[in-house]
Order: sequence, then C-alpha cells, then structure tokens
Amino acid sequence: MKVKPNLRIGYGVDVHQLAEGYPLWIGGIQIPSIHGAVGHSDADVLIHAICDALLGALSLRDIGFHFSDQDPQFKGIDSKILLERVFQLITDKGYGIINIDATVILETPKVNPHIEQMQAVMGKILDLSPEELSIKATTHEKVDSFGEQRAIKAYASALLYQLS
Repeated sequence: MKVKPNLRIGYGVDVHQLAEGYPLWIGGIQIPSIHGAVGHSDADVLIHAICDALLGALSLRDIGFHFSDQDPQFKGIDSKILLERVFQLITDKGYGIINIDATVILETPKVNPHIEQMQAVMGKILDLSPEELSIKATTHEKVDSFGEQRAIKAYASALLYQLS
C-alpha cells in the first residue's frame, strides 16, 4: 500500500469591484488610492484569497461559508481578524503552513512598494517569514475590468503539512 505524505494544497481567488470613496485594503494594510474595494467586510482581496486557499487545502469550504456577507457581525470587519480565525481553524485541524504564493492584479496604484509591509503584517498572523509568504503583483495591461481600474483580483495557493 502506498503511503501518502501529510501535505495538502489549496487554491483561492477573490475579486472586488473598485469605486471612489472606499479605502483600499490589500494584505492587511491600507494603500493610498482614489479607488477602493467594495465589499461587506473591508474587501481585502488578498487576505480573502489566502483564506480560501487555506480553507480549501483542508476541504473546509470557503470564506463565505464561514463568514457570510449576510451576517451583520461581519459588516466592515477587518480581514486580518478573518485570517486569524482561518489560521486557528487550520491549526485546530492539526495543520501548519509550509508556504503561500499569491498574486494581486491591479492596474493602479502599484502594489510592489507595499509587499514587504504586507508580508510583515500577514506573516505575524500566520507565523510565516517573508520567504514563506510570496506576494506578487501584476496589471492587466489596461484590458478588461481589471485593466480599466474597475476591479481588483487576487489568486493564492497554500501548502499545508500535518503537525506531529
């Protein structure tokens, strides 16, 4: 009989509309911008994608299942709180994180100058070093809703291991 290693991989994606008059939260930090993300919580697209990747790795459904946008207790909630709760679910199931790889798609403002701060904020919550929490950024070259600055998107993958 083949022995399976105790590794699990998860994938997450999130999209939010951009509009004037909203703050832009990405990776647990507020970035100065004319346009911000619209959502029930603080609409932090990167944290939401990471939460879905972590939950998906253990087949725990998705962020909307655990933190419904129909529930008033989550209205305007800081997504770092959601990330903390998801990390607790993961550790309660006996798993730790090996690494996370994520990409943010946003035309403007530029995300790259803020990546180290995002890694520090989320790394503290998830007990990860910058080498274990990869964040990349790209544009959509002025194509479609992302390139036209009407939306923001993030993708994330997470590799988990079973704690001994």
